[in-house]
Amino acid sequence: MLSRIAESLFWIGRYVERAEDTARILDVQTQLMLEDPGVDESATCRTLLSIMGVDAPDDGPVSVPTTLELLAYDAQSPVSIAAALAAARESARRARETLSEPLWESINATWRAIPSGRFRALRPPATFRWVRDRAALINGTADATMTRDEGWQFLVLGRSIERADMTARLVATAAIASTGPAPAWTTTLRACGGYEAFLRAYRGQTDRQAAEFLLLDRLFPRSVVHALDRAEDALATLESTGQRAGVRDDAQRLLGRTRTDLVYRSLSDVVVNLPREMERLQHTCAAATEAITQRYFAGSEATEWHGGKVVG
Repeated sequence: MLSRIAESLFWIGRYVERAEDTARILDVQTQLMLEDPGVDESATCRTLLSIMGVDAPDDGPVSVPTTLELLAYDAQSPVSIAAALAAARESARRARETLSEPLWESINATWRAIPSGRFRALRPPATFRWVRDRAALINGTADATMTRDEGWQFLVLGRSIERADMTARLVATAAIASTGPAPAWTTTLRACGGYEAFLRAYRGQTDRQAAEFLLLDRLFPRSVVHALDRAEDALATLESTGQRAGVRDDAQRLLGRTRTDLVYRSLSDVVVNLPREMERLQHTCAAATEAITQRYFAGSEATEWHGGKVVG
């Protein structure tokens, strides 16, 4: 497969997942601030911007509308939902000849809401619901219409790495918010679409159990371990050299080491400082992306996230 096509499919997976999960994170935080009038809005917004890799304005307090502008509506902000959807459409245009017609149409129709002004006209929570619905349509269309060839593996690889990164950010925001009276973990589980699955699995609800579910559950598709597993599977399929010993692929080594560390370390060691652990995971995702770019791609298309900051 041409590296240009492979790179475009990889970043379609990442950008669509990024838009969806940014909407989920914003949904969590805006709900928490609405439900708990005692929350310091400016401090919470600054923390959220920091986790998402944005330097907050130095002068004066930061409001929810300012945060939503930077992370949702402003197409010029590289970490916004609007920018991610526009980038997904540009990646799809580059790989137009390899996409099915329904997949191209679903991506293009989603992007059209941005220049037309329809996306900006939405207000939360309708914004977040619309983004989740459109991402589900794009992913479902890809699942139903793409052959399971190399292109598919690159799409899933991008989606899985981004999901691990963004679930880590969700867990970090929940860990920070859980120091207050608001039910941060309940809201986070709902944002991930996993609240009912969590209750069926644990029949209870504690912060520790919620963190374990979002980090380590092998059956829940939005858990960090499940996403890392899926990324490793995609890389193994792409490699398929019949190598009998060790792992030659640097990205596969990085992701496998991180997944093993999460699975076999004591959960108490992980949860004692979740924000720091999640930042380490984000750095791993950035390093794995760099390794994939060096091995498979020309490396000129994307804007990537490195830890808590944006690197263009």
